[in-house]
Amino acid sequence: MIFKTKYIDYTSKSKLELYQTLILFYILSNKNIVFFSKILLKIALKLKLPILGLIKKTVFTHCCGGENIKESKKKIIELGKCNIKTILDYSVEGLNNNVQFQHTYLEILKNLKEASNNKNIPFCVFKITGIARFKLLEKLNRKLKLSKEEQEELLLLRRRLNSICIQASTNNTPILIDAEESWIQNAIDELTEELMENYNVENVIIYNTVQLYRWDKLAYIKKLHSKSKHKFKLGLKLVRGAYMEKERAYAIKLNQKCLIHDTKENCDKDYNIASKYCVKNINDISLCFGTHNEQSTEIVIDLMKKHNIFNTDERIFFSQLLGMSDNISFYLGQYNYNVAKYVPYGPVKKVLPYLIRRAEENSSITGQTNREIIRIKEAIKKN
Repeated sequence: MIFKTKYIDYTSKSKLELYQTLILFYILSNKNIVFFSKILLKIALKLKLPILGLIKKTVFTHCCGGENIKESKKKIIELGKCNIKTILDYSVEGLNNNVQFQHTYLEILKNLKEASNNKNIPFCVFKITGIARFKLLEKLNRKLKLSKEEQEELLLLRRRLNSICIQASTNNTPILIDAEESWIQNAIDELTEELMENYNVENVIIYNTVQLYRWDKLAYIKKLHSKSKHKFKLGLKLVRGAYMEKERAYAIKLNQKCLIHDTKENCDKDYNIASKYCVKNINDISLCFGTHNEQSTEIVIDLMKKHNIFNTDERIFFSQLLGMSDNISFYLGQYNYNVAKYVPYGPVKKVLPYLIRRAEENSSITGQTNREIIRIKEAIKKN
């Protein structure tokens, strides 16, 4: 593998901070500890125990930029010095009323304003469930008839989406629309495709996210590519996926075939096939590769060389989460590839659902987490 630890800048971390990070990864590598920690966290919050301060000093500090955009600027500057961009992600999940949706909508507009004044923020990102009820999206997904109130909700959602896209177009700041659970994803895809048709006329402003841990998404990419030709410019973010445990539980509950690949090998295979297909069609598709997989990243680098695509070509970006796969991010930054870290932010308590989901995802990919442990140990020895 080409992604050596020598490219990672650990100089800003003290030995104590490195040990704290090491302990955190040990915890994340153990499914049982993650499971029981999740239960204990819920109990502590219910009993109103003062644990938010501890969370902020540990997992929150490692995974998040801060509680707001202002606090996150320190991380944006720090990453920028290493030629790594930032994608600010207001990671408040589980919202369910219009007051909260309006707050998130305004926060997305703040992100766009910040990006327009900061060259280190190449994209903005959001989840549609941040500005719309999950149940509404479920009904849209199932093609069920909406009540009058739900029709008004949908109208408000479209207004918000169009307002966000108009601002993004004005600023020329692309938007990444995140993928979510399979039982609302078709609705999200349809809404996103409508936005691409309207706003991806001259430039790629809207990117849809495709989860390749689903066995049906390789065909979706090819179908969408065919649909986009001569109609709009296509923007895609390719990821593996972040709802594995929830998807499998959902399929069991409904006694239906799970949409997630049976094996990691098949997931990796589809991700790499999709990467090859998209890079081959780079004249039609702008890409963001959201991956912590070293082999997949190497494959894309080799594809870029094969198709004579410059490292700095703005049609190809790589992205990783803050606190994960620094060896990949720093290597790409060192060699002038377009790379960005997802930097989540938001009030500690409201970001907890994101942090829990991230912990569950890490415990499911022990190989990746174990490699992080090895790198931190090496950094401690050198410190």
